[in-house]
Amino acid sequence: MSSRPELLSIIVPVYNEVRTVRAVIDRLLAIDLPVTREILVVDDGSTDGTRDVLATLGIRDSGLMVIHAEHNAGKGAAIRLGLASARGTIIAIQDADLELDPQQLAALVAPILRGDADVVYGSRFLAGRPPAPWVSIAANRALTGTTNLLFGGRLTDMETCYKIMRVEVARSLKLDANRFDIEPQITARLLRGGHRIHELPVTFEARSRAQGKKIGWRDGVRAIQVLVAERLKP
Repeated sequence: MSSRPELLSIIVPVYNEVRTVRAVIDRLLAIDLPVTREILVVDDGSTDGTRDVLATLGIRDSGLMVIHAEHNAGKGAAIRLGLASARGTIIAIQDADLELDPQQLAALVAPILRGDADVVYGSRFLAGRPPAPWVSIAANRALTGTTNLLFGGRLTDMETCYKIMRVEVARSLKLDANRFDIEPQITARLLRGGHRIHELPVTFEARSRAQGKKIGWRDGVRAIQVLVAERLKP
């Protein structure tokens, strides 16, 4: 554990979320957390007015930073930009679409602060069947099952946004994925590195593609490719 004062770096990758990004940031600034926070909003080349919304934020809080990518490169690239700029001892990822309520971060970071875990995932499946289309649930379970089979894990939600971990753990993964393949890459490298992933239940409100959902079936195929490639690495 670091000897530095604890600081939670919350990375918010954003691409074309003009309708929700302001609400997410407002909640992240307002929620009660058991640790000091910094918020790193990474705009991944948005074209829908998200950049204009971020420009109105101002420096309302010394712990708020907006990073603009040169062009759209994907969620993984945005997360890696945020990780490179993070000053904290703990890293958390928060999507900007409001499927997951930021209020849940307090419970997720607690085991790390207590020293009970170095990595915590927020699982959308531990509390029962989530309110999502059956196709999405089936795809998630297939990807999670493949992950467990290949790496000996016991996870219930590999694709969760809520991946919280010690910063030294995150940086030791040497991530290089650019798009949604960052999710299986993080998990595969954690399990290969011998890190135990502690899961806690979270609730979420699924949104449709009409509402801005961006991940699709091609990303599922790519996730399988990443998992297999990570397993076959010497």
